[in-house]
Amino acid sequence: MNGLQQLLIRGSEKVIGHYQFLLDSATSEQERERYRRRIEEERRILGRLLDDSDRSSRAA
Repeated sequence: MNGLQQLLIRGSEKVIGHYQFLLDSATSEQERERYRRRIEEERRILGRLLDDSDRSSRAA
């Protein structure tokens, strides 16, 4: 895993944490749904990053 991949993975994890915090403090169902969608989107991104990282590690 290179430095850029590590940076992107950490950033994605931080985004998930931030939206989780917002979800926990949301005041309406509309807000909660928006944050849930954003968390799921970011988890998909994180999954792809981790898959790419794993493939890179195996190829090296």
